[in-house]
Amino acid sequence: SRPRSLFLPQGFLYTAPVREQGNIYKPNNKMMADELSEKAVHDVHTKEIDLVNRDPKHLNDDVVKIDFEDVIAEPEGTHSFDGIWKASFTTFTVTKYWFYRLLSAIFGIPMALIWGIYFAILSFLHIWAVVPCIRSYLIEIQCISRVYSICIHTFCDPLFEAIGKMFSSIRFTVRKEI
Repeated sequence: SRPRSLFLPQGFLYTAPVREQGNIYKPNNKMMADELSEKAVHDVHTKEIDLVNRDPKHLNDDVVKIDFEDVIAEPEGTHSFDGIWKASFTTFTVTKYWFYRLLSAIFGIPMALIWGIYFAILSFLHIWAVVPCIRSYLIEIQCISRVYSICIHTFCDPLFEAIGKMFSSIRFTVRKEI
């Protein structure tokens, strides 16, 4: 028994190996095999990306949607020639579009590398340092809180109970004399 091709045209890295008894990821039961379609294992690092909607979580909705009208505007009574206004609009729009493309072509991959390293370090520190420290602290503080609670109940409770009994017999009466 051999595994199928390691690289398939559908974008999958590999499919599940097939044995004579059936796929190891799918039972050999005919009824179950009909219900479940054979799915290949996806490589999580090469997932499908949407080339049309590149901000599906709307991270930059309020930040970078800058149009010509958001930057340059002529109030009533102060208008340039229509040809100048159209040329300015075209120049602004085309320059912004192509300069962004140029900057992303030059700096996009290095910045992706930098941000990838940064978030890898952040994830590493969170997984291997922050969470274990917090868990360790919570375990230790639980032990300390039990000892503290025992000390409070042993020493302070009787003291405050005695003080409470002493002051419980005191009665105050307020009278207004005329």
